[in-house]
Amino acid sequence: MMMEKTVPSPLPNPPPQAGEGTNDRYANLSFPLADEAETLALAQRLAARLTPGLVVYLHGDLGAGKTTLVRGVLNALGHSGRVKSPTYTLLEQYSAGGLELRHFDLYRLNDEEEWESAGFRDEFDGQNVFFIEWPEKAQGLIPAADMEIDLHIAGEGRIATLRAKTKTGRECLERL
Repeated sequence: MMMEKTVPSPLPNPPPQAGEGTNDRYANLSFPLADEAETLALAQRLAARLTPGLVVYLHGDLGAGKTTLVRGVLNALGHSGRVKSPTYTLLEQYSAGGLELRHFDLYRLNDEEEWESAGFRDEFDGQNVFFIEWPEKAQGLIPAADMEIDLHIAGEGRIATLRAKTKTGRECLERL
């Protein structure tokens, strides 16, 4: 019989980041993720709490697991197709679990003109759920994050730190 892996309990709250002004229990959560299975388990928990319009910024070095997390969310929502990194297309669109999810990877975004000519602004309609890798490349072009997720490589595993930036983000973390 196969044992189901679960995500460990969150680590004690990290101190608030500059400008956050809170150390509220649900404003900052950190999870040690020993392997990909634990990343996917966290993604499953997150998927069950997504709401239309939620904007999630994903931070982390190349290979930190940002796309793995998005793939896990989509699989948890019932998407059975391939989930690829939008590194060259900049955007992949998915319908799953009654949600419209948009996965941006802005690593290769060159400038505002490229953003505008691609029509990406139209995606931000308040109904789609967004996971945005490398959001700093589109600063001023995309809505502010409701939640930020930092994935840091820690030995063979990762540490995921989730920070609520809005009331919507906080409500999502409270249910996590």
